[in-house]
Amino acid sequence: KVAITPVVRDYPVAARGKREVKLYVRDQPKKPTWQRVLENIRNYIITGILILIPVAITYVLFKWAFYTVDGLLRPLFDSLLGWNIPGLGLIGILLAAYALGLVSNQKIGRRAIGASQDFILQVPVIGAVYGPAKKLIESFTKDSGAGFSRVVISEYPKAGTWMVGFLTGFTRLDRGIYVGVIYVPTAPTPNSGWVAMVPVENIFDTTMSVQEAMSMVLSGGISSPLNIDLQNIDPQEALDFLDKAEAEAALEAQ
Repeated sequence: KVAITPVVRDYPVAARGKREVKLYVRDQPKKPTWQRVLENIRNYIITGILILIPVAITYVLFKWAFYTVDGLLRPLFDSLLGWNIPGLGLIGILLAAYALGLVSNQKIGRRAIGASQDFILQVPVIGAVYGPAKKLIESFTKDSGAGFSRVVISEYPKAGTWMVGFLTGFTRLDRGIYVGVIYVPTAPTPNSGWVAMVPVENIFDTTMSVQEAMSMVLSGGISSPLNIDLQNIDPQEALDFLDKAEAEAALEAQ
């Protein structure tokens, strides 16, 4: 390694105001071999740790999800078979989901499932938990123009500050103001966040996909799109959404 030492020389009075800068290269003493070896080892370890951290996070999350789902039915299979087989509970869950999906495609099956869901909703305490959970799942599947499949941007909580969130619905305030309900995930754990109600005219649709938005949140903004196109939301959409929701509520009340 070398050090660059600037040397400044002033010209005579006739050329005052002009300055010449010359650079001289001066050798620096080399570090001892053992010190350079230790620095290399440290740098390699840090680089390796930075590579392993995303792998470790992915492994921990998948391990937690696997044992959580597998543990739902595994005690039942363990008691029936007499021994522990990892993954058997997960297979049982998948088979049960397939059976329910198959039954739900039949007219009688849809009626039976609907009656079961209505019964659960009427059970105290349990219905208060099941109802919001059911609506949450339906927001991923229904083509309602809302839910966690629609990424929006709004100037919130003050002018000049923009936030990314998911438009989960619309509502109407008593003053006749139509607002959009936005779920704003927190970084780097999007399973927590807060809900903001923003006037419809201050909400903008984006070209971002759900994957891009979640990547942006999980990375703390490091993985952000280079360009985000915005488009105003039509206020008529809020009216249509509320009319449809009121019609569905009236139909369910019958």
